[in-house]
Amino acid sequence: MLDTIQTGFAAHADGPKYRAVCHALRDAVEQGALQVGDRLPPVRELAWQLRITPGTVARAYTILTDEGLLRAEVGRGTFVADRSAVETEYANVPLVKYLPPASDITNLYYSRPPDVGQVALLQDAMRCLGQLPAQALLEYPSSERFGPTRAAALRWMADAVLGPATETDVVLSHGGQSGVMMVMQTVLRGPAPVVLVEELSYPGFRRAAELARAKVVTVPMDAQGLIPEALDELVQKHDAQLLCTSAEVHNPTSIFTPQSRREAIANVAAKRGLAVMEDDCYRLAPSRAPTYRALLPDLGWYVSSISKTLAPSLRVGFVVAPQSQAAALRRTAEHGFFGLAVPLAMLTADLLTRPETVQTVERLREETARYVRCAVNLLGGFDVSYSEDVPFLWLKLPERWRVGAFVQAAEAAGITLRGAEHFVPRDGIVPQAVRISVNAHIPLEDFERAILRIRHLLDTPPEGLAV
Repeated sequence: MLDTIQTGFAAHADGPKYRAVCHALRDAVEQGALQVGDRLPPVRELAWQLRITPGTVARAYTILTDEGLLRAEVGRGTFVADRSAVETEYANVPLVKYLPPASDITNLYYSRPPDVGQVALLQDAMRCLGQLPAQALLEYPSSERFGPTRAAALRWMADAVLGPATETDVVLSHGGQSGVMMVMQTVLRGPAPVVLVEELSYPGFRRAAELARAKVVTVPMDAQGLIPEALDELVQKHDAQLLCTSAEVHNPTSIFTPQSRREAIANVAAKRGLAVMEDDCYRLAPSRAPTYRALLPDLGWYVSSISKTLAPSLRVGFVVAPQSQAAALRRTAEHGFFGLAVPLAMLTADLLTRPETVQTVERLREETARYVRCAVNLLGGFDVSYSEDVPFLWLKLPERWRVGAFVQAAEAAGITLRGAEHFVPRDGIVPQAVRISVNAHIPLEDFERAILRIRHLLDTPPEGLAV
C-alpha cells in the first residue's frame, strides 16, 4: 500500500503537495491497493514516508473525507469509506454565505452556525410579518394567541420522544436559558433549595440557580453521563429538588447518555421525588433515546430552542412541562414577562411551518459535519470527543499543558477557546481540557488554519520546570 501511495505522490509532485497526496490516495483506491475498510497510515507516519509535513497529509485526509472517499474515527484512525452507501459530499455541498471577520481573532469560543439559507427565510418571514393587520400587532400577548406557535413547536420537536404531549403543555420562552430559569422558578420551593448538575455542565444551569437563590451540587459522571448511585446518594444527602442534565448532547463533552442509563437515573428520580430538567438545545439530529419527560411523566421537564438550528439571534425557546405542571409553568411565564412578544411568536410559527426550514436545518447539519471532520482529521492522535451532529469538540490536553496556559497560548496565536474551568463550579476540580466550537461563519479553509495552529500548540508543549 505504501509503495503505491509513494508512487502516486511522486507522479503528481509538480503541483501542491496536499493535492499530490489526494491524487495518490484516489489512485490507490481505484487500483485496489486500498480497499473499503482499510486503515490508512497515521498522519505522522505517512508524512515521514513522503518527506512532507503532517499538516499537509492531514489536509489531504480532510479533503478526501469531505468527498466521501475516507471516513475518520477519533481514537481509531482514518479508513477507506464505502462509497456505494453514500453520495460524494461535494455533490451536495450547499451554497454557503460567510460573514466578514469582525477581527483578526478566530472565535472558537462558542458555536456559530453557517448561513445555508436561513437568513433568506428570516428576511422573507419578516416581510410577511410586516403585512399583518394592525390588530395583530397591537394586542397584548395571550395564551390563546400563542396556540399556533405552540402547535408548530410541538411538531418541530416531533423527533424527540417526549411522551404524551399537547400544545397546551408547551410554553414559549426567550431562548433556552430563559426556559431553564422558568423551570427553576416553577419547581424550586423553600428558602434554601438545592439543584444538582453534572460535574461538567453548561454554566447557564449554575447562573440560573444563583438567580433562584439555590445551592448547586455537582454529581459525578462517567463515559455514559451521570452515575445513578452517586445521584441517589446526593439527592438524599442534600434533599435536592431538581436535576439539570443534557442527556442527548452533553455540553461540553458531547457525551450521549443511552436509554439504559437514563432509565436508571429516572428510577432514582421517581423514588426520591426529584424533578429532572433536560436541556436539549444543542441537538441537530433526531434523538436516540426517550427524554426524561417520557420516562418521568410527573417529574420530567424538557427545554429546547431554535438558536442552534436556525440562528442565535432568534431568542425563542420551548419548555414542555409534565402535563400536571403545565398550568403552573404558564403562570410563571405570564407573571414574569406576560409572554413572548407577539410578532416574534408569529415569526416563529411561520418559520417552523415552512418545508424549506426543514431542508435548511438538514443542510446546516451537513455543513457542521464538514467542519467537525476537518478538526477530527487535523487533531488525530489526541484525545478528542465529538459527534458530527454537534457543533463543538472536547479536547483533553496532553501532558505538560495546563488549561489556563493553553487558552492563553491559543489567544496569542489568534484563537479564542473555552477552557474547562467554565464548566465546573469555582470549588470544583478543573480537568485539563478545552472546548473547541465550530465557527461556520468563516470558510472551512480559515477554520482549518485555526485548527492547524491549535495542533501546533499541542505538538509543542512548554518546556522547563517551574520553581
